[in-house]
Order: sequence, then C-alpha cells, then structure tokens
Amino acid sequence: MYIEMTSNEAIKQAVEAGLGLGIVSAHTVELELETGRLTILDVEGLPIERDWYIIQRKDKRLSPAAVAFKEFVLNEAARFIRLPDDRL
Repeated sequence: MYIEMTSNEAIKQAVEAGLGLGIVSAHTVELELETGRLTILDVEGLPIERDWYIIQRKDKRLSPAAVAFKEFVLNEAARFIRLPDDRL
C-alpha cells in the first residue's frame, strides 16, 4: 500500500507519525535531521537526481531585480553542484 502526497510537510509528518517511509529532497529535512526526528536511509538507487533550470524569454531583458536573483541562484547553486561552463 502507498499514499501519494504533494506536500513535503505532510510527508515528513506522516513519517514522523510512524506511517512509513517517504522520499523528499534532503534540503526539506535539514531541521529534522539536526534534531534527530528523522534519518536518511542508505537505499540502493538513491538519491534520485533532478535537473533544475533557469529559463527566460529569449526576446525579453531581465529587470535588475531578476538579474540579481538569477546571479544569486547561480552563485548559491555552485556551492552544491557543478554548473555547466556555458551558463549565461
């Protein structure tokens, strides 16, 4: 039997309540890991890797706020992942 949930918080609470196992991003359970409420299991075939993209309309210029946000995201992502050399 399985339950499909769309909320990371609902998944975490269900696991904490002893209803089974869950799959969520490691970033969503940082507090629970620090406090020992949840643990990460070593499961064959995990972690599941996901690609993330920043997209924009080709014919539009970004606002200064959007440019700053894009640079922030790319700089922060570099701390966690290897980015392609051709990022713009």
